[in-house]
Amino acid sequence: MFTRTALATSVAIALFSSASFAEELRFWTTEEQPERLAKQEEMAAAFAEASGHTVEVIPVTETDLGTRATAAFAAGDLPDVIYHPLQYALPWAEAGILDTDAASDVVEELGVDTFAPGALSMAAVDGGYASVPVDGWTQMLVYRKDLFEEAGLEPPSSYDNVLAAIDALHSPPDMYGFVAATKIDENFMSQVLEHVFLANGVSIVNADGVATLEEGPTLEVLDFYKAIAEASPPGELYWDQSRTLYFSGNAAMIIWSPFILDELAGLRDAAPPTITDDPTSSELASRTGIVTNFAGPSNADGAAWGDMRYFGITGDAATDAAMEFVQYSMGEGYESTLSIAPEGKFPTRRGTADNPSEFTDLWATLPVGVDRKAPLGDLYAEDMIAEIVGGLDVAQRWGVEEGQLALASKIINSQVINRVVREFIDGDIEGAAAVAALNEAIGSVE
Repeated sequence: MFTRTALATSVAIALFSSASFAEELRFWTTEEQPERLAKQEEMAAAFAEASGHTVEVIPVTETDLGTRATAAFAAGDLPDVIYHPLQYALPWAEAGILDTDAASDVVEELGVDTFAPGALSMAAVDGGYASVPVDGWTQMLVYRKDLFEEAGLEPPSSYDNVLAAIDALHSPPDMYGFVAATKIDENFMSQVLEHVFLANGVSIVNADGVATLEEGPTLEVLDFYKAIAEASPPGELYWDQSRTLYFSGNAAMIIWSPFILDELAGLRDAAPPTITDDPTSSELASRTGIVTNFAGPSNADGAAWGDMRYFGITGDAATDAAMEFVQYSMGEGYESTLSIAPEGKFPTRRGTADNPSEFTDLWATLPVGVDRKAPLGDLYAEDMIAEIVGGLDVAQRWGVEEGQLALASKIINSQVINRVVREFIDGDIEGAAAVAALNEAIGSVE
């Protein structure tokens, strides 16, 4: 692969190049909340002081990002760097919006081995990478570690372990074994279901397009989901009920995003734990364990569901300066990059060649919370921090490996899978018929 001169030299030379070569960069970011914008502007100012290149930080609403990028590409007016979600990496690379050589050279210069493998694999293209992985998060199976230990249960790292815990702990209404997602028009149910399907190695797409689901492994998924739904309260359940019941001490297990981590520790008044009389207490956090990678009977390796974000260097960029900015943001400025929202920005770059855990260790010291602040490393044990970040090593999503992310996303967003699974768990349709209905439903999405 061609290696650009700016990156063949040391970072120091790149950052302190003559002001006569200074560029004015434009940076699109979907982190548009005022506090987050302010932190990005501070980092841009620090980069400008070090490099001589100025950076205009431009907020873009995430739902508008695809349309705006396509329009800017057609007009030859793309920004230099775009902070974007996973779904755009490969399509934009294929369309020519992204300069994959530039991104690949940045990754190589920073060190391929310093990145989480899962984050890199999701953006892999022939000969390199579409974009540079910045941060991400993995969905978590959150559980009452104290109750598991008292009952002599193994962590819920597999279908079997989850079901064993339900058998031991489910005692409604005081304690529900699980709070599953059952509200079919909520994206939360789509997200949880994808994780459960991935855990058993079942995908709705293959390299040729829509896959035909194999009956055996798919029935295992359906039976498992029905079991956790039956261990849940009645009703239309989504993220709200699962968090509320876990926070009140009435649920043994839930599936949630890492944005629950600061709330668990009593750092957000709008979502307080009520398991004790003190809504600011970190008691529930101390009783909690998490699993990011769990496995079904047909997939011993299991899977973690990951949401990744990337720095894309565009085809219209002032390339060398844009590469310097991304390299700075992933190196000297990485603390600022992660501190925008540490609870949802796990470091996709673990460290450096000299200090492989530098950024993981740093991340654990960054304060999280809304009404009160504390580092995650003060709230959770070291092994739990390792589990949280480690999910990015094996994170997966439907369609990424197969090159069918756009198709998979379209099927997921149609919510046809939610509908069929709900019919199955409600007893309106039997197992083999449910698999057939799933195959018909996903095949009908255009």
